[in-house]
Amino acid sequence: MPKAGERAPDFSAIADDGKTISLSDYAGKNVILYFYPKANTPGCTNEATEFRDRIPKFESVNTAIIGCSGDSTEAQAKFKTKYNLNFPLLADTEHKVIDAYDAARMKSFLGKSFLGIARITYWIGPDGVIQRVWEKVTAKGHAAEVLAAVGQE
Repeated sequence: MPKAGERAPDFSAIADDGKTISLSDYAGKNVILYFYPKANTPGCTNEATEFRDRIPKFESVNTAIIGCSGDSTEAQAKFKTKYNLNFPLLADTEHKVIDAYDAARMKSFLGKSFLGIARITYWIGPDGVIQRVWEKVTAKGHAAEVLAAVGQE
């Protein structure tokens, strides 16, 4: 797992609008790259809308938000439209970004184990170096926690 103080793994992935987004597109900005299990589920919706509602505050501290899951481009686009999200959602169906950031984890639900996407957030500084990693995220209140950290840089 990439750690604070290390250079963030570069990536290129298709976003909800079908365009390719790369980490290098955000050079000179803070980037909050957050991973979530599945679009349109309660926790993921809560987390996404909290980030959405704070976009002006994140922008005021030179910070971009990028969400990422293994959902398809179509699923990400529907999620973005349904909740009027104002930041890109990566459709990492091949798990290239997810694997680079070690966001896939064994999970269990109803007694069955499966490989799923963990709720992990990375703060990548303007120089491409990871500033902080939130490994165990609780969706509710997370955007405020991240904003408080970035706002104090």
